[in-house]
Amino acid sequence: MALLEVKDLHTSFFTDAGEVKAVNGVTFQLDRGKVLGIVGESGSGKSVTAYSIMQILAGAGKIVSGSIVLDGMELVGADEKVMKHVRGNKVSIIFQDPMTSLNPTYTIGKQLMEAIMLHTKRNRKEAWDRAVEMLKLVNVNEPEKRMKQYPHEFSGGMRQRVMIAMALACEPDILIADEPTTALDVTIQAGILELMKDIQKQIGMAIIMITHDLGVVAQLCDEVIVMYAGGICEQGTADEIFYNPRHEYTKGLMRSIPTTSNAGRKLEPISGTPIDLLNMPEGCPFAPRCDQAMNICIHRKAEKKVINSEHYAACWMNEKPN
Repeated sequence: MALLEVKDLHTSFFTDAGEVKAVNGVTFQLDRGKVLGIVGESGSGKSVTAYSIMQILAGAGKIVSGSIVLDGMELVGADEKVMKHVRGNKVSIIFQDPMTSLNPTYTIGKQLMEAIMLHTKRNRKEAWDRAVEMLKLVNVNEPEKRMKQYPHEFSGGMRQRVMIAMALACEPDILIADEPTTALDVTIQAGILELMKDIQKQIGMAIIMITHDLGVVAQLCDEVIVMYAGGICEQGTADEIFYNPRHEYTKGLMRSIPTTSNAGRKLEPISGTPIDLLNMPEGCPFAPRCDQAMNICIHRKAEKKVINSEHYAACWMNEKPN
């Protein structure tokens, strides 16, 4: 049985301007010990999908329908007492910006200990020891000294390591990493990704990696979901997505990243702007930006088509329309 099963998830934000359908019918599953990448540009619904699993949506956000089953337990409709146990113990999250995620007025040690004592039955001494142990695990030098320091005394990469330590302190079954390397330079980013791979092997947890960076996906992920306008346009193994993309949006993402094969040539950006989620079209949401769009793409959404046992795509280019 899969560790996490998300079925036909719909999450909306209800604003004065209308209903923003941020997640629109997302279905996927995550097995133990696997790394799932969720890829897409800003506004595609990646983070909202993660926040729906954790049920930490902003005030205007609401899960409208669908199912989220974690290790046999339904989370949609679960009360706050259940979710408090799930958060940290079962599922942890690393947010995008470590500087804004850490409280600048408290020491690193106090914040780590607070998270440990909140989710476990450890006393202060045990929580201190566990926090030091976690800092060692994420390769923070002089952990006892670092425990007494404040976030501004850490570099961006070190703050991100502290966030990883905090997320892993209670040994969750699933770690959600929401753009964990966005604010870091390339060298630090590589170190953080290597660290996450090592820890994932040691602990055996599953990871959901949310990113717009296909290079991160190539290094870390077993399976990949490509999202656009709140829905999944393509999903499959990392090899299938990279070497056999079958949705025009995925192909556009591939063309827009620098590689050794396109060195010396201009990159091809995806034209146009993201779709207005308040006014979703009746057809494929990517059609207005797609060079290959046909008449049927404007008027009808393509159903998910099986490319092979490890690969699915919702694009009319994969079948002859009637």
